[in-house]
Amino acid sequence: MSIEPTLSWYLALAPEIGLAILLVAVQVYSRVLSSDRQRNVGLMTAWGALVLLLGTLGLWFFAGEPNTQASLGESLIWGGMIRHDLITMVFRVIFLSALITTSLISLDVKRLQTIEYYALLIMATMGFSLMGASADLIMLYIGLEMASISSYVLAGFAKTEDRSPEAGMKYFVYGAFATGLMLYGMSLVYGLTGQTNLYLIGDMVVRIPTAELAESQGNLQMVADIQNINAVLLIAAAMIIVGFGFKISAVPFHFWTPDVYEGSPTPFTAFVSTASKAAGFAVFMRVFTSGMLNFIPSATGQPGQGTAWWPMLVSMCIITMTIGNFAAIYQRNIKRLLAYSSVAQAGYAMIGLVTLTPDGSGATMFYLLMYVFTNVAAFGVIIIISNVSNSEQMEDLYGLNKRSPYLALVMLFALLSLGGIPPTAGFLGKFFIFKAAVDAGYWWLAMIGILNAFVALYYYLNVIKYMYLYDSDQQDVAIPVSRGAWVGLGVSTAAIIYLGVYAGPAFELTREAAVSFFSLVGFGG
Repeated sequence: MSIEPTLSWYLALAPEIGLAILLVAVQVYSRVLSSDRQRNVGLMTAWGALVLLLGTLGLWFFAGEPNTQASLGESLIWGGMIRHDLITMVFRVIFLSALITTSLISLDVKRLQTIEYYALLIMATMGFSLMGASADLIMLYIGLEMASISSYVLAGFAKTEDRSPEAGMKYFVYGAFATGLMLYGMSLVYGLTGQTNLYLIGDMVVRIPTAELAESQGNLQMVADIQNINAVLLIAAAMIIVGFGFKISAVPFHFWTPDVYEGSPTPFTAFVSTASKAAGFAVFMRVFTSGMLNFIPSATGQPGQGTAWWPMLVSMCIITMTIGNFAAIYQRNIKRLLAYSSVAQAGYAMIGLVTLTPDGSGATMFYLLMYVFTNVAAFGVIIIISNVSNSEQMEDLYGLNKRSPYLALVMLFALLSLGGIPPTAGFLGKFFIFKAAVDAGYWWLAMIGILNAFVALYYYLNVIKYMYLYDSDQQDVAIPVSRGAWVGLGVSTAAIIYLGVYAGPAFELTREAAVSFFSLVGFGG
């Protein structure tokens, strides 16, 4: 691969470079604003992220960047540290969309009207974006730490509240432990191969001869060596799965989720539940489909079943869906309910990835895209209500339809989308994922997902019942909503409806990204 930087190399990092410029710009802008106008920093962050989002899409539509016809070597840039492909672009769209909507719903939270909050949001977005583009273990770790450290601070940002510092500390402790295990797993892979590039590692791993072949040649020492190498790779895979499972809140690495979601500032909860989850899935796609962890098709042609780590992922997928949904039923705090809902949603998204097919990965990316708008809409309504009630209990939603019909309507669409009810984006998101599982031969996995979706409907419809059928003691208390918040909620709701009615272009983009990626790493498609 070439090591001489070209114009396309800089265009490939344009969103990250733009975020770095935006980070400096908002800090300069904050210094010239008076203390009572710091709210405008949030507006500048949202506008800046929107410009970067349009620029990212513009490079794709008008300049052909990234180039879908590029070979694997051509798409690996900056010394093989970055992979510039359609998957990178799709995840950048997800991260920038999360930054825009989170900035808008943060505008009316007084304690968040500071430059530090928005600077940390931008820094976390840069980290997530680098994670989604990384093709090297070193770059992956740099992006992970950039995002994680910013997130730890943001979780404990509300220093005057008891729960926020606790949430920040729990997030930090769990995150440090999970990251440490993942880093140790990566070091084992490096120790075996002497490489940090995912594709060079994958090329070396798939060339390891089988123990059966060595045994047929009568080389018993080679048999022992191969068995030892495979054992170390399995241990490394398990450790890397720990870090991946933490980022997406998969069971059994989900324990931090309800406490951190409840204690963190609500806008950041919306951000971490979407952008962080998407980054975790981006890492999964890069690592587990690069050949790095010994992809071996079974004799029947079913992908993944010949590997020792595939049953681990399927088990995590099923348990994550089930525990998340059943735990959510018993929650009385709306943020904790959505936290366990987020755990269950991670299980649904994993269905697409464990199929190890282009359709499955494309469906997962579409699911993550629609999940950004769905979750931001739900948490945006919670922010506005909690500004009045100073709590996030289920009772605060009683009679919301009478107090604010439009807020109730936004929450209705968000909950219907999370439950997978047409004509919302969540319905098509689940449909694409379950269809990909059935097409790959895993109809039983799709059936488990469908049954879990019916369980989830119970607690989603319960919240809708509270909003429309119950009366509130504060029915006469007005719920003020700023113009910026309305824009954020309006955009999110419009996206939920649009992606639920006309999802074709978005899904074709995500599927094209997956097909291009899989064909280059040798899976076909």
